[in-house]
Amino acid sequence: MRRRDFIAILSGAAVAKPLVVSAQQLQVRRIAILMAIEPTDPQGLVFLQAFRTGLDEFGWREGRNLEIELRFAPRMDLLGPSAAELAGRRVELIVTHGTPAVQAIQKASDAVPIVFATIGDPIGTGIVTDLARPGGNVTGLSLLATDLSMKRLELLKEALPSSTRVAMLWNPANPSLALQFEGTRAAAQNLGLDLQSLPAGRTEDFEPAIRAAANARADAVITTSDSVQVSRRAEIVVIAARYGLPVMGEFVEVARAGALLSYGPSRQDLWRRSAGYVHKILNGTKPGELPVEQPTKFDLVINLNTAKALGLTIPPTLLARADEVIE
Repeated sequence: MRRRDFIAILSGAAVAKPLVVSAQQLQVRRIAILMAIEPTDPQGLVFLQAFRTGLDEFGWREGRNLEIELRFAPRMDLLGPSAAELAGRRVELIVTHGTPAVQAIQKASDAVPIVFATIGDPIGTGIVTDLARPGGNVTGLSLLATDLSMKRLELLKEALPSSTRVAMLWNPANPSLALQFEGTRAAAQNLGLDLQSLPAGRTEDFEPAIRAAANARADAVITTSDSVQVSRRAEIVVIAARYGLPVMGEFVEVARAGALLSYGPSRQDLWRRSAGYVHKILNGTKPGELPVEQPTKFDLVINLNTAKALGLTIPPTLLARADEVIE
């Protein structure tokens, strides 16, 4: 054999071996995401991008070593069928958000691991029994929705010092929001405010509910993390403005849609952090052994355009504490 041919054979062998190892390392894993929002909602794309960014930090890349089944279920009646479909797709875990979506997956399967990127009150709704050791097949990140009720009312009272009555738009079909309403009612009593209940589980309920608030001389409307409300945030703000009512929301996108102000955890940050749970579960950790984490980033957003349109003046001390001011 000629020396040149011998070197060529050795070179080919040296190249071939890493390719075989690389192919073995790039085992494609399958997960699913159930989004309880409209597929056209731009905020959903923000969450998905944040989640993919988090996955990338752990070396998981869609189309390379990860396959993602994505489903949208903007109405509660769509959650059950979507959850059942994903559970039957033999995915290794399902990422979702909100109490109804988690409950729908639990009903569809008691085995598939569930990671909730955001949820209102996992203890109060019985999703988990202990934050440190959730047990079962579910874990994730909490919004602290019930715990933040007092803070939101305090901010609203600071923005509207003369307010005496507020109305809360909430979905009675969502167990987490029932708890949040009770928490808000207790907080309102402590602040000397009357709280009016506005049950609204469907889009067509928004107008009559807000009209009832206006007729009862409410000073503002509080919205919640309910997926229907968040998806229809612009519509709610328009209806409220028609009756001269400012809106207090939970998330930044609500204030950006025209609410007077919003205060709550950064869901974008929570979606990014949820990728850490996915990474650990795909590497063999049981969901029930992973503690439920709390938010670390909170956003206060004030919309001065809305304040001007409603003839309101926001105190400078409150403006100085805002993370974002829209003008």
